Amino acid sequence: MHFSIFAMMKIQNDLILRAAKGEDIERYPVWLMRQAGRILPEYREVRGKLSGFKELVETPERAAEVTIQPVDLLGVDAAIIFSDILVVPEAMGLEYQMIEKKGPWFEKTIRSEEALKYAEFDFDVEDRLGYVTEAIRITNKELGGRVPLIGFAGAPWTIFCYMTEGQGSKTFSESRKILFTNPTLAHELLVRITKVTIQYLKAQIKAGAHMVQIFDSWAGILGKEQYAEFGLKYMDQIASAITEVPVTIFAKGAYNSVVEIAAMDCNTIGVDWNMQITDIRNSVGEKRTLQGNLDPCVLYSSHNEVERQTNNMLNSFISKRHIVNLGHGVYPDIDPEKVKTFINTVKNYELKH
Repeated sequence: MHFSIFAMMKIQNDLILRAAKGEDIERYPVWLMRQAGRILPEYREVRGKLSGFKELVETPERAAEVTIQPVDLLGVDAAIIFSDILVVPEAMGLEYQMIEKKGPWFEKTIRSEEALKYAEFDFDVEDRLGYVTEAIRITNKELGGRVPLIGFAGAPWTIFCYMTEGQGSKTFSESRKILFTNPTLAHELLVRITKVTIQYLKAQIKAGAHMVQIFDSWAGILGKEQYAEFGLKYMDQIASAITEVPVTIFAKGAYNSVVEIAAMDCNTIGVDWNMQITDIRNSVGEKRTLQGNLDPCVLYSSHNEVERQTNNMLNSFISKRHIVNLGHGVYPDIDPEKVKTFINTVKNYELKH
């Protein structure tokens, strides 16, 4: 496979890549999910010049600009490309809108065999999602090798939820209903999503992503057996297919499936804030890096409390195989100065291993 020149560029700060591979590190690397935007006034200034979220995602130069902002302004150890997991269903033929204060909305949904026409999978991913790969190339050029760039995609189960539900939900009962009433349809749609996702992640890597993360935001709404059949099975196929760069799997709420996730061909397991790091480490041993897992709401407290809680978390690690992050994405009304306190506390922490 031909790789972008930026993918081969020497990275000045490669802490996160070394941590993911289980190599020696001098301190824990730190970044935040949803760091590209949300909390930064500079992000809101860029977005304010455009029609909305989707135009920002689909404009490579602007997406690259907001991707780099947290590196410059917060001092994180990695950039993550500014995009959205829902670009995949849109590329497949299911257009979405991002409605302010309500979230994503799909006019059409897939709840029958006939509706599978909105789930194309035999197409040129670069042709339909080239704005993401172009944003990756621009970002790497502008970063100049300062930190690695993370690419990402939604896990098939989470994408399935949006394609069948048509919007966010507290229960995703329409999505889960299909698993019981028409499992054949469910598997066909999941197969299609998986094929496109593998191509999409490989396109990101070819463009210059140094590692990739798979987000399964709705993993926790399924029981263990159902998640094994309709979630893990397809995530495993993606993890096995991505051999070029380190892979992180973040399955929010999948407490009962951590051992199975650790058995996949991934480097890092994302841990949400409801999970105890020591329990997870004891379950998976030293064979995988863990990522997480400060409760994002800690960042609403005082600077002293943010520092205390962060140090408590760091003290709970019993291995160097850790990438520091929140247990989910940073909330948009959090003070960036509190985020800096979190990041600086991690950077100043003395490794004891």
